[in-house]
Amino acid sequence: MTENLNPELEHFRNQWREEVTKRSKGDRSTGKRKTSTVGSQPLATTSSRPLQSNAPPSTAFKARDEEEEDSLSQEGYHDLEDKDESRRLGQDAEGVYPNILPEEEPRSALEHFERAIEKEDQGSLGDSLSHYRQAYRLDAGVDKVYRNKHFPPASTTSRPSNAAVTILNPAHHSLNGSPRPALSELIASFSTLSIPSSLPSTEHSPAPPCPIASIPSEVLIEILYRTALLDVASYSRLSRVCKRLAYLVATEDQIWREVCLGKEVGFPAMHYTYATTIEGTPIDNTTLDPTPDDLSNPKYYEFPQTPITYPVTLTPAYPTYATMFRTRPRIRFNGCYISTVNYIRPGASSPMQTTWNSPVHIVTYYRYLRFFRDGTCVSLLTTTEPVDVVHHLTKEHIHDRHTGGSALPSSVMKTAQRGRWKLSPPLVGASPGEKGEQVPPLVPLAEPEGNVYIETEGVDIKYMNSMQLALRSGSNRAGATRNNKLVWRGYWNYNRLTDDWAEFRLRNDRPYFWSRVKSYGMGY
Repeated sequence: MTENLNPELEHFRNQWREEVTKRSKGDRSTGKRKTSTVGSQPLATTSSRPLQSNAPPSTAFKARDEEEEDSLSQEGYHDLEDKDESRRLGQDAEGVYPNILPEEEPRSALEHFERAIEKEDQGSLGDSLSHYRQAYRLDAGVDKVYRNKHFPPASTTSRPSNAAVTILNPAHHSLNGSPRPALSELIASFSTLSIPSSLPSTEHSPAPPCPIASIPSEVLIEILYRTALLDVASYSRLSRVCKRLAYLVATEDQIWREVCLGKEVGFPAMHYTYATTIEGTPIDNTTLDPTPDDLSNPKYYEFPQTPITYPVTLTPAYPTYATMFRTRPRIRFNGCYISTVNYIRPGASSPMQTTWNSPVHIVTYYRYLRFFRDGTCVSLLTTTEPVDVVHHLTKEHIHDRHTGGSALPSSVMKTAQRGRWKLSPPLVGASPGEKGEQVPPLVPLAEPEGNVYIETEGVDIKYMNSMQLALRSGSNRAGATRNNKLVWRGYWNYNRLTDDWAEFRLRNDRPYFWSRVKSYGMGY
């Protein structure tokens, strides 16, 4: 049985070999052609044969399109030249890309500079650096030459010598359009506008009603005045609602006058003399005769002081009440002042470990100051973050009942110190006394307005801490908040028994920055 199958198996092998040989010869002949031909005979026969008539028209056209796409796709790859031939040595014939020539070395400084930029774009930083050095050795101003060549300045047309000189009028329209009007002119253009209503929800639906648009101007101004007394920041933000409100906020100086003269947020709430003791007891200005005990120990006796008030009037420095409220130094009661201190100190390496490096400690602590309207304040030095402190920075949490291991949130106030504050008054000179002699001024003439004096408790009853700060602005850019920073001027400790002063070094301390706390309200 095996002998009978051997001839058939041999015959099958011979047929397979002949078919493989024919296919290999056909592929070689097709690869040598330069004209686009159909690769295989069955595909050509199929494409030249008409479609059967019994096939649907749509199917026939679809089959024809597919065959045409197949023929085009196969024809598109047979006429491409072998571009890798250009990278082979000794083959520079017709129809083949020539060999890549070596780059010509730059000679001038500009050529070296251009080559350096090219190498830098390619990522060859070493070659780029060498070309930069060579370029600057040849010409120190090669960068300007490169800039003038590749980025020339805008060309200006020369004017004949006999041409008339034209003086541009600022009121004329410029080439880029009409000039931008001044801020005062822009605000004045809003005077005739009314408060617009919101847009309708659909195209054909009526506009929703706007009741505030029909309110008389007098009533609207009264509403704005009440808003300003509650929150000046909200009153200022009303100018973003519409142009009508922007005009009223910017031009109604009467509202700003009431804000400046009011005790809610205005300057009458400022204290230019100490109004209380350090412990918070109000100073009775009617008691003029001290007791013998007070006279025997004057260091503990608080002599009465007559409060000084200064008229809130317009000056060349403050031409409007809005400018006065924004730029004149004042203490804020609806928040607290926070100073964040960070510094690095070296640490000691452990004797149990062998290391080449010494540890470094990053120390962070915070200073807090909150001012109250009655002339008192609270000072706190702690490592606790503001989110856990500001809500407990009140007078009620200053007491001696904080235990060492207390887990209450208000335990962060166990090191808080009570104090009092006053603000330096405007610049005043000497005033004549009863007999015509000159009484020394309350403050030196060279001292500017805006210095803050704070006295707080010490670690013991015989000590007192004195701080001097200055109100400054955190940023000088236009529209930034003014007088929101307290800069250090000095920090001292006073010993009441020995009458000695000692100064604290402020090597790492940073300024205080005001932060608003909504839970404080108006600061009452």
